[in-house]
This record gives sequence, structure tokens and C-alpha cells, in this order.
Amino acid sequence: MSEVMIALDAPAAAPQRARAAAGKIAGAGGPLLSVQGITLRFGGITALDGVSFDMERQSVLGLIGPNGAGKTSLFNCLSRLYLYSEGRIVFDGQPLEDHPQYRMAHLGIGRTFQNLALFNSMSVLDNIKVGRHCRTRKGFLSHALQLPGVAAEERESHRRAEELVDFLDLGAVSSRLVGELPFGTRKRVELGRALASDPGLLLLDEPAAGLNHEEVHDLDRLIQQIRSQLRIGILLVEHHMSLVMGVSDKVVALNFGQKIAEGSPSEVQRHPAVVEAYLGSAPA
Repeated sequence: MSEVMIALDAPAAAPQRARAAAGKIAGAGGPLLSVQGITLRFGGITALDGVSFDMERQSVLGLIGPNGAGKTSLFNCLSRLYLYSEGRIVFDGQPLEDHPQYRMAHLGIGRTFQNLALFNSMSVLDNIKVGRHCRTRKGFLSHALQLPGVAAEERESHRRAEELVDFLDLGAVSSRLVGELPFGTRKRVELGRALASDPGLLLLDEPAAGLNHEEVHDLDRLIQQIRSQLRIGILLVEHHMSLVMGVSDKVVALNFGQKIAEGSPSEVQRHPAVVEAYLGSAPA
């Protein structure tokens, strides 16, 4: 609770460099992501109630709210793990409803999860290469028979995985089994696997969970590098307020499945409804 209070009272610290980059690309070709009146129900429970917002290209959007606010439910709608009952989601000009669930990665939406789901008996490099599967064209039979084009595809996957190993500073452990590595390092491997699909939109679901202070600082820097160097838009769900306010161009706040605030980090962190949702009552 004290960390939340400090974060809500502190000035937003989003870097000027990030702001300038966002200003150049805002409005270029329309928003990267448009969430339009999404409603999600589980029986008689409404998890999301008419949530709407737009996300600009190559920007970082922070999605915040107390436990049970609907953040992960919205992520699951964006991944099409959940089928919403009302509304529309448009990614890069294409309604997600027009595409089957298994095509989300191919469409350009990458994601990490709260709980790691890596292959512990495989190396770091091989785990990252798994993320290239949606960008390959040769099927099981082609690989089994080593038909023409398979070797070239494998070389390209290996090259891209090695680039991401360097980008994520995983070179010293690239041949190590993932199961032998500390939690913070495994988090970066999972991030590398998501990046290997060459997404236009990266969904980060509580990436700072379980990290120490130094690792959170490194994550802050890494998120900025992903946006500025790889030119990828990032939608971030996170309880670590200092991180969210420090890297986000825009913040959307949810509570009980409804959007209660939207705007710059400084606007949202001082919004009375946001303060009340976190602290129980708005300041007098």
C-alpha cells in the first residue's frame, strides 16, 4: 500500500526521449490498436464493461487497476483466449474477430504471461527459436524429409534468435538449460521468445513480478529499447507503479471491469477515481 501511495503522489517520470518519439509517430496510419466497447461476461459476472481506448503506434500504454479490475481479462481478449460478448478490437486496421485465435502471433501480437511457461530442458537459444514458429512456412513433413527451403528457414530462425540473445544480454547463458537459470533471467528468455515472432504489438503481463529492484530498473531500460530500437508498440499490465509511470506514454485505469481514467501518467495518477480505487478514498 505504501508503494502505491508513493507512486500516486510522485510526479510522472516518463523520459523526454520517449515522449518525442511518440509525438513523431502519433496518428501515422491510424492507431495501432483500437479497443471499442469491449464487454466480457462469465455467467452472471461482468469482467469487462464497455471498455474503450486507442493506442498509438510504437508507443507504450500502461494498463493499471487493483486486483480484479479486469486487466488480465482484457489481455486475454486481445489474445483471443477469451471471446468477448460485445464490442470490437481492431489491430493495425484489422478486426481481430476476422481472424482465428491461432493466428494472433502471425498477425503481429506477441505476449508474455504472469506465469512462465518455458521449456526447462531446452537451451535459452532454442527457447527463443520456438517463438519463430509463426514466421516459418515449412510444415512438419518438409522438416522430416528435409525438403528444399527448410535449411534456409532454420538458418534464418537461428540468426534472428542470436540477435535477440545479444539484444537481451543473454549471450553468457545462451547454451544453458533454462531450468538452471534464476527467475529474472528466465523472464528475459520469455520476453525473447515473444519478440522472436516479430510482433507489432507486445503484450507484457506483469513483467516486473518477482524481480528485485535492480532487475526492475533493467526492465525499465529494456522496455524503452524495445520501443525505440525495435519500433514495437507495448501494452503493459503491471502493479509496479513507478515502472508504469516511468515508461508509459499513456495510461488507462480500470476498476471493477470499467475504465475509470485515461490520459498521461501525471493525469491518471492524480485522478480522483484512481486514487480512490487504490487507497479507498479520494483525498479531501
